[in-house]
This record gives sequence, structure tokens and C-alpha cells, in this order.
Amino acid sequence: MKFPCTGVILAGGQNERFSGMNKAFISVGGKRILDRIYEIFVSLFDEIILVANDPLKYLEWDLHIVSDIFPFRSSLTGIHTGLFFTNNFYTFITACDVPFLKKELVETIINSIETGVDVIIPETLNGIEPLCAVYSKRCFKPVENNLIQKELKIEQFFKKVRVKKLPENVLREKDPDLISFFNINTPDDLARAEAHARSVFV
Repeated sequence: MKFPCTGVILAGGQNERFSGMNKAFISVGGKRILDRIYEIFVSLFDEIILVANDPLKYLEWDLHIVSDIFPFRSSLTGIHTGLFFTNNFYTFITACDVPFLKKELVETIINSIETGVDVIIPETLNGIEPLCAVYSKRCFKPVENNLIQKELKIEQFFKKVRVKKLPENVLREKDPDLISFFNINTPDDLARAEAHARSVFV
């Protein structure tokens, strides 16, 4: 089943801790992270958007490639760009550095969409997960206003919209170890990801 929701992948990070290496192309368990995310998105969404400031690197994937509208890089900038280009009212947004994102968890988040709610976001003991969340088109203007003010923390605009948080017990029903939220920021993270991949990927 395809959801009336767009899938957006943010691939605009600068990746300083990987000597400029693009994290979307890092292989974990023998497969690039972006390939893993793309496979999930193709099965769920009719429209897939990738936000990247080096679009020529992504031409092998069948998706809509767009670049940031605001001239500075941040996750909020990517969310703004994704919301600008989406053709659906709701958009699921993830980063390009999550090798263990589970389709079932994405479905849980999307299935939690309800009329009048603008953000559907996971919340665990470690806090909220704004880059594994759904945003409505109503978020676009509040996000844009914060970017104009250079307020780049994602949750700063939440007070202007209606937010639904998904509790950890609900999330663990589909992802017992919450591994979907593991992202790769450093070479040490990559080593941990490879160790985990050896135990879960055939």
C-alpha cells in the first residue's frame, strides 16, 4: 500500500567528521545507506524527494532531487525545502545516515497521522526524533519564519503548530531496540554499525 504522503531524504550535510565523505554512500553490511532507505521509501511512497546540494551525484536513483532554498545548511533548511516541493499535504522526513531504519516503524509513524495534527514525531527517553517524523504543509510558514530569523533548532517552531508525540512503548512494538534512530556521525559510529549489521543482515 502506498501512503498519501511524500517521503523526503535529507542529504545536505557537510560530513566534516568523515573528511568530506558523503554519508549517503557509506556501505553498511555491504549496501549503501541510501539504497536501504530508498528501498523502504519506494515500497511506501509514490513521491520521493531527495534534498541535496550536489544533485549530480544522485542521478542513479529514481526520485525528485532538489536543492536547499535557503543558502545555509541545517536540518531545518532541509525540512523547509522538502515541504516546499512536496505535492502531498503530509511528508515523512528522514536523514541519509540511518542504516537501520525499519519500514514497520515508518508505517507506525505514518499511520498515526490524524486530521488537525501537523507534526507526528517519535519520543524516547533520549528525546524527540525530528528527522524520523511526519510534517504537514502547515509547518512550512512557521519553519520559513524561523529560518529568516536564523532560529535553526527544529523544535523551536513546534509551539506554532499541533504536535503529536509517539511514546517509546508504541515505537518498540515495531522496533524493539529503537535501532531506526541510530545515525552515523563519526568513524566510531560506522564501526558500531558494521558490527550490528553482521548480526542482523544476511
